[in-house]
Amino acid sequence: MLSDKFCPGSSSIRSPVPEDFQCPDCGATVEIWSHEFKGTCDHCGKVVFRQKTPSCIQWCHYAVQCVGEQTYRELKEQAKEAEAHLKD
Repeated sequence: MLSDKFCPGSSSIRSPVPEDFQCPDCGATVEIWSHEFKGTCDHCGKVVFRQKTPSCIQWCHYAVQCVGEQTYRELKEQAKEAEAHLKD
């Protein structure tokens, strides 16, 4: 079982930080937080997906306990959407 300490892999989910990405349509800066898979360009409205996804929610069987059920569900849904987008 997971102890009272959290794994280091979930730190970007539990304590997110903003990251800047370039919009592929207009070139504007799009802020996507480290626990998110996508962001919307404030300039042109394009949804921008990050290439790298948070890893622990994809494979760790303790992820629900570590990041919380609601966050886990939201990130799993975002991951499905990002995966579908990247396949296109």
